[in-house]
Amino acid sequence: MRSNRRRIVGWSLAGAISLLLTGCLATLTPANLDEFFDPAAAERFPDRNPVIVIPGFLGSRLVDEDSGKVVWGEVGGDYAAPDTPEGARIIALSMRDDVPSPNVQPAGVLDRIRFRQVSLRLRPYFKILRALSAAGYRDEDLSQRLGENFDGQHLNSFQFDYDWRLDNAANAQRLHAFIREKTSYCQKQRQLHGKPEQAIRFDVIAHSMGGLLTRYYLRYGPQPLPVDGSLPDLTWEGARYIARVILVSPPNGGSAKAAINMIEGVRHGPGFPFYDALLNGTFPSGYQLFPRARHGAYVDAKDPSHDAGSLLDPEIWERHGWGLAARDKDSMLQWLLPDIPEAKTRRRIALDYQRRMLRLADQFQRALDLPASPPAGTDLFLLAGTSMPTPAVLAIDPDTGDIQTIVRNSGDGSVLRSSALLNEEFSALPAERNPSIAFKAAVFIPRKHSRMSLDPVFADRVVYWLLEAKRP
Repeated sequence: MRSNRRRIVGWSLAGAISLLLTGCLATLTPANLDEFFDPAAAERFPDRNPVIVIPGFLGSRLVDEDSGKVVWGEVGGDYAAPDTPEGARIIALSMRDDVPSPNVQPAGVLDRIRFRQVSLRLRPYFKILRALSAAGYRDEDLSQRLGENFDGQHLNSFQFDYDWRLDNAANAQRLHAFIREKTSYCQKQRQLHGKPEQAIRFDVIAHSMGGLLTRYYLRYGPQPLPVDGSLPDLTWEGARYIARVILVSPPNGGSAKAAINMIEGVRHGPGFPFYDALLNGTFPSGYQLFPRARHGAYVDAKDPSHDAGSLLDPEIWERHGWGLAARDKDSMLQWLLPDIPEAKTRRRIALDYQRRMLRLADQFQRALDLPASPPAGTDLFLLAGTSMPTPAVLAIDPDTGDIQTIVRNSGDGSVLRSSALLNEEFSALPAERNPSIAFKAAVFIPRKHSRMSLDPVFADRVVYWLLEAKRP
């Protein structure tokens, strides 16, 4: 009876959990990918580019190296619980330059999450890797789990895990180091297999926020965002190492769902703890997912014909008491700032940090929106959702700060089709300020944000663009 109950709990959780901002879980069982691809693909394309899979927000497991507690990827047991002082301090990033954040490190792309005694497989990322395997790519982690033997063939599929709480520009620096490391590996493997030396370039499959990280890296390489608020030099340094990018449900124009969760907080699913907006407010990446005000994403609830300004304006957050500006959550600030005895000082630190993160998000978005096309030899492809009602316009009550969705448009439930495409060709912006993205090809699939990779069309397009579509 207990095992049956456990299975029922697992099924209900797998169907009900909706992950913060982008989502990562799904239970839909797709067709067998091996039936779609030629088993001789590896022989037909022996000199393919190695591929890197980059997950989105919440897509990497996080572990505190000092305490051993799981920060993300497990609920129950010895994990960092957000409703406890110790857990909150581990989950949150430090709000002070003179105090380091907890030693939290990524521990692999998240393909399963453990809920108390039930381990739930997250099919989306697993199926991306499985599709690549069926097409002849060799991924170390996946091959070990499936017991596959590649008969001495070197690896050519890699997973980039990262701390998704951090500023995306900072994670671009880590991606650069990762690419340099894998470049060295691939060059050594070519030598070992008697192949001529050649420049190594990667193809990338980037999901959701991972697409924003990738686009920043293409443009600016490992450059951080300048501390003076200016933009980094547009060098296309990252494009030297990347030939093709497949962006999967990227919030290029932002996600209203992301803004709602940052303002209201979020519970990831039934039985999961609540992640307070104040806690999430320490994550720089969360602000970087906000929709652009120029798209009419925010209106006055009392008069929807009037814009409500930009959610990257610190004054709006302080006026409405959102996130770290909340006036009734000093007890949680005490958790995060235990060595600061005065409530007034704690609030000053929190407000200053929030202002800096909002300014950083604005700077990051301006860096991505700078009109520019990648150099020849680097192509962008898009796979995005359509036909699903997706939050598009948020109404903000100017008196109470209450926020609600009043318009939904076509998308994947989290990211609008128009946000993924970011086609502003017909907007009122002058040509020199048009940030439209020149995709080589775009395919829209009527699936939810977290289930895109479970559609056979997804696997078919990915493999075609990686292996068969003509390259320059």
